[in-house]
Order: sequence, then structure tokens, then C-alpha cells
Amino acid sequence: MTSDYRFRASAPLTTDWQHFRFTKADGVATVTLDRPEKLNPLTFESYADLRDLLAELPHHQDVRALVIRGEGRGFCGGGDVNEIIGELLKMEPRDLMRFTKMTGDVIRAMRECPIPIITAIHGIAAGAGAVVALASDFRVVSASGRFAFLFTKVGLSGGDMGAAYLLPRVIGLGRATELLMLGGTIDATTADKYGLVSRLVADDEIGDAVAELAATLAAGPTLALAQTKSLLTRELDMSISSAMELDAMTQALLMTTKDHAEFHAAFNERRPPEWQGR
Repeated sequence: MTSDYRFRASAPLTTDWQHFRFTKADGVATVTLDRPEKLNPLTFESYADLRDLLAELPHHQDVRALVIRGEGRGFCGGGDVNEIIGELLKMEPRDLMRFTKMTGDVIRAMRECPIPIITAIHGIAAGAGAVVALASDFRVVSASGRFAFLFTKVGLSGGDMGAAYLLPRVIGLGRATELLMLGGTIDATTADKYGLVSRLVADDEIGDAVAELAATLAAGPTLALAQTKSLLTRELDMSISSAMELDAMTQALLMTTKDHAEFHAAFNERRPPEWQGR
């Protein structure tokens, strides 16, 4: 029995995710949206699976980074028009609220998951797909990548799934207002200029670029990366005095870790640190 088991109670980790492909190798987990014939749309079931996977993932001791990608000619075309929108039109307010809260739970879980998340964007990232990319820590985008926050185009608020919270904080209020209110599509070069892109690469380089970044994160100081992500998320709405206090407490805690001591030893021995995530 590993020590991690004590934090999971009796429930085993899920081994069969039916609504996307899930693989693990060398510390990197990969979620592949795999309905390429429909541009990998999200459905009720895939939203629920993503929500539940993100809750489980911190208990996978062999996972230190997550990649989300799409199969075929694009990343994700958003919610399936007939499988979701068609069904939503038949629902009562109670169930509509359950659905909208579930989609928001996916985005909140992405931000609160201590594991760094990379999205690989080629082709279109539209609607919910654009928000999933937005909620990631890193967006590696190929030259064919495009973003479209399409919600007003279907008669809904552009602030879906936390987009009105996250997007202004990434690209500024003016650009976010344009994208969320008009629902237009921007190409990879424009998205890069706006600050929405972490790394812009050629179409045939995206696989290697994502793998390189994921390997760097997986080999890094796990606790330090997790706490940095947490601070970036939680300090968005804090006063500077509260943020400074949280920074101080976090840094003092990390100064007690084996990874911090390992850096000191490696520096004096003139070798790369061997991070343990402890």
C-alpha cells in the first residue's frame, strides 16, 4: 500500500475512460479527444469524464504533467451541436443549471489541479474547446491553430465556463471584450500577438514541442511547480498584502523540502539537480 492510497479512501483509480483516450508514459499523462470526424466535440459524458479525471489525477503518483490534444484536423470544435444543444433545449432549468455547473467544474478543476497542463492546439479551438485551452497553463499552438469564443454566435453569453474571468487576465480587457462579444475567429499569429499563445510552432513541429515541454515539466521540481500554479490562480483577486503573506508562507514551506536541499547539493557538486518532488 502506498502512502497515496490513504488520501483516496477505498475507491480505486479509474482505468477505463470511455469518452476520450487516456495514456501515461514517462511522467506525462495525455488526454486525446478522439472524435475527429466531428472536430472532437465535447459531450455531456466527456465533460463529466474530464471533471472526474482532473479530480483523480493528483492521486496518480506517476503523473507530473498533463497534455490535452485533439485527433485529426483540429483540437476541439466546442460542444456537440445536436448531442448537447439539441438536448439542452428540452431540459428544465434545474438540469440546465446542473449542466452549466458541470462545465464550469471542468475549468475550475483545471486551474486547481496541481499538475501543469499543456494544450496542443492545431486547427480550430472553438467554444468550449477555446476555454479548455484558455484554462491550461501552457498553450502550444501550431501555425494552423485558430481560436473562436463562439458563445454569442449561438445566442448565449460570451462569459461561458469562466471565459469572462480568465480571458481578460490573460490578454487584457479590451481584447477579451472583442473576442467574447463578437465571437470572431483569430488565427495563430493574432492569438500570439494577443498573448494567448505560450509557444507558436510550425504545424509539423507541434508534437515535438509539446513533448519537450511536457518532459521538462515532468522532470522538474513537482512541489515548486504545483505551488507556483496555485499562487498564480489564487492571487488573481488578492490584495498585495494578502498575496505577499501567502508567498512568504509558501516559500518558507518549500525551503523545508528535499528538492530545495537537492539544489544546494547539486550546485556545490556542479551537477544538475535530481528532483524528487519531495
